[in-house]
Amino acid sequence: MKRYLYVLSVVILFSSCLSKQDVLQNPHVTKRPVPVQKPREQHRQSPRPSTSHASTSGQEYIERYKAIAIEEMERFGIPASIKLAQALLESGNGNSALARQANNHFGIKCTPEWPGKKTYQDDDRHDDCFRVYERPEDSFKDHSQFLLRKRYAALFELDKDDYKGWAKGLKSAGYATNPRYADMLVELIERYQLYQYDRPESRMEKVKREEMVQTEIVENKPEELQPASAKAPVRIDIHEVKQGDTLAAIARKHGMSTSELMDLNGLKTESLFIGQLILVSQ
Repeated sequence: MKRYLYVLSVVILFSSCLSKQDVLQNPHVTKRPVPVQKPREQHRQSPRPSTSHASTSGQEYIERYKAIAIEEMERFGIPASIKLAQALLESGNGNSALARQANNHFGIKCTPEWPGKKTYQDDDRHDDCFRVYERPEDSFKDHSQFLLRKRYAALFELDKDDYKGWAKGLKSAGYATNPRYADMLVELIERYQLYQYDRPESRMEKVKREEMVQTEIVENKPEELQPASAKAPVRIDIHEVKQGDTLAAIARKHGMSTSELMDLNGLKTESLFIGQLILVSQ
């Protein structure tokens, strides 16, 4: 009997000395220790990137990109006013889907020698191919390279502050199909006083620049088909789309039908976005 009590005492003592891990793993232990409750940490959720797009005004757009436009002007002689006006017009102040999704601010399409990424949108044809850039500034630089081809060669003989000559030359060379393209550029340049960013150059500076540009044109750029002759421009005005604007309301304001306004701008739907530039006749 004493031996039995001794064995029972040893068993009880041994059980009381079990570690927490031993108790949890021993299937014969029925009473398990209550785990200590740690203070609950508040779960932080990383903010999701916003998918909304804050519309950019014309002046905001100019302030953001005037430096790169001036930089490219000094390299190649393309007036900064022309580059900014083209970008404003082609990208709708940077608000177009092509500008936001592809960083393409000049509506430049793919060509056979383009090695970069591509995106497809309906334009002159269904699923037209457009160039995609890593940054908007890359689009501004590629715009200069795009113009370094034979069809635009005569433009680089103009003074780099001759924005009217450049506007007419771009249209004549077939940069855009809209017959009023030159007047649209001039109207934007004078509305925002973009000519203040143009810089004159000395005779020697011009000769040196022309030689460099013409060498690049001959060596690097393929020949392109000659565009059709440009139509005579007419007096125009441009409306910048604001919150609440509709195509029908814009048309009524300028004494036009909605279909006439769509035809004038080459629009296929009545959808508009804030900051979009709409050509209206006077």
